[in-house]
Amino acid sequence: MQRIYLDNNATTMVDPKVAELMSRFQTQEFGNPNSIHFFGSETHPFLRTGMNQLYSGINASDDDDIIVTGCATESNNTVLKAIYFDLIRTGQKKEIITSQVEHPSVAHTCKFLESIGVKVTYLPVNSIGIVEPQELKNHINDETALVSIMWANNETGMIFPVKEYVDICKERGVLFHTDAVQAIGKIGVDLQNVPVDILTFSAHKFHGPKGIGGLYIRKGLSLTPLLHGGEQMGGKRSGTLNVAGIVGMGLAMELAVNALEYENSRVKELRNKLEDALLTIEDVLVLGDREHRTPNTILISVKGVEGESMLWDLSKNGIGASTGSACASEELEASPIMSAIGAGNELAHTGIRISLSRFTTEEEINYVIEEFPKAVERLRSISSTYAYSPSGKK
Repeated sequence: MQRIYLDNNATTMVDPKVAELMSRFQTQEFGNPNSIHFFGSETHPFLRTGMNQLYSGINASDDDDIIVTGCATESNNTVLKAIYFDLIRTGQKKEIITSQVEHPSVAHTCKFLESIGVKVTYLPVNSIGIVEPQELKNHINDETALVSIMWANNETGMIFPVKEYVDICKERGVLFHTDAVQAIGKIGVDLQNVPVDILTFSAHKFHGPKGIGGLYIRKGLSLTPLLHGGEQMGGKRSGTLNVAGIVGMGLAMELAVNALEYENSRVKELRNKLEDALLTIEDVLVLGDREHRTPNTILISVKGVEGESMLWDLSKNGIGASTGSACASEELEASPIMSAIGAGNELAHTGIRISLSRFTTEEEINYVIEEFPKAVERLRSISSTYAYSPSGKK
């Protein structure tokens, strides 16, 4: 049986070049960078290279900060909680504005802040799942401390008009943060062209290692650290530096940025080929137009087939995808993005997310084109919500 991985918005394989480079810093140059002896100091040139690759990858200025964190969840928590301590708890501001479709590391942190008295406004999305700039204009005010809206959505791949959000925030003197985890490595992220104040990223979403991420902070801004206990990262994030992770993340960023042309041509071509084939199946829907979506992502709803059942059938036949819904408990919960756009209950439980990478092959896509309709047919034949008529019968 083939093994085909199409869940690259959840995580990606580590690029073999990255894995090879990282191995030497786990068995050879393994010293603590803060140690005075040569085992520590010999890692410094490699750390500088890795950090330079991160700065270049997002076109950050040398005067800006990039803080290495353990993951994007830590980065997002750092931003939101620092804004609370620095601007809201001090009485200078009162409100955080975000969207209804943020990653849980933003959404759940905002819920926590609400529980201690912070006002949080959740902006709705339109029919294709993005926040209209006018919606932000209607809500931003003098008491807004921060606007935090993602660059690209993890379920739909829809690309948000971040530059317009930035312009609105700058006009009102409000800080703007974006979770760019689903953008970097899929579309160009240029912080000279789109001057956000704060940006989050994660290595394992662009073929780097798990357990390491980053937080970009524009020159002149200072955030209260989430972690205390050491002088690493200039005292802005304590903890022994993950040399292998930093070196790996830097190279992964460089390789991902260099592959953007391929991502936006060949990967998009394969995505479109698969999407065209899936749309020939009766009663299916793909959310969002292609031109405003990351080039690797499809969120498809298959009428009459629950997402989890579809995933089980695909997995049994060697295809790894993901669902637009999740079992948070014994009760099945609808996909947040489907609910936010006002999808009906049935539609909200049938989303399947397919996400390619630059390592996806045409042979793999051809296999999925062959197997996906078979899975739909099998599951609709036993569905209590879909009127299925076998061939040759009414």
